[in-house]
Amino acid sequence: MNFDTLKAPEGDIKVFFIGHGTLYFENNNQVIHVDPWSQLGDYNQIPKADIILITHDHPDHLDPAVIDQISKNNTVIISPQIVFDKIKKGKVLANGESLTEKGIKIEAVPAYNNSQGREMFHPKGAGNGYILNLAGMRIYIAGDTEDIPEMSRISQIDVAFLPMNQPYTMLPQQLKKAALTIKPKVLYPYHYGETDTSELLEIMKDQPSIEVRIRALQ
Repeated sequence: MNFDTLKAPEGDIKVFFIGHGTLYFENNNQVIHVDPWSQLGDYNQIPKADIILITHDHPDHLDPAVIDQISKNNTVIISPQIVFDKIKKGKVLANGESLTEKGIKIEAVPAYNNSQGREMFHPKGAGNGYILNLAGMRIYIAGDTEDIPEMSRISQIDVAFLPMNQPYTMLPQQLKKAALTIKPKVLYPYHYGETDTSELLEIMKDQPSIEVRIRALQ
């Protein structure tokens, strides 16, 4: 399976790119899944979760059957209220809230559409992005969002996963604006569908302090 190794102060983090907006991380024998979706991977071959993060309730992000499949007795599920109302389990984090589970601080941040005519795709307050404070790194997983004003309050990010599929999330130009606001050391565009990633690489050439990594996503 396609993965990268992030060199973190407190031990390597492996990030696995299952596809679309679906990822999982391994660090120090802990596994953190983000928006697991059974259409993208064989979850019989994928490690079970210590923590599951769900960003919002769209079916390409919320798959209750696979959540059950990868859950152990002590798995912690974290989601916004709209997801909890559907699966009836886990812990709710609203935008701006945080908690610490299994030694990992998890911050929920806003994720929504704010362009005229797109607001209905991801309404403000319904979904979460997440910041993982993992192994001495801060990893921002943006969820389905545009370059919203609240990103100006997100700081000290080592690695950012930003979505790039129009019209539901960001255009390449919007993603660049978001990246310049957040200033991650490493930027992964994800959830990019059929968007031409070469356009992002071209417009980010003038930002050498941000390493852009393109990885194959279904």
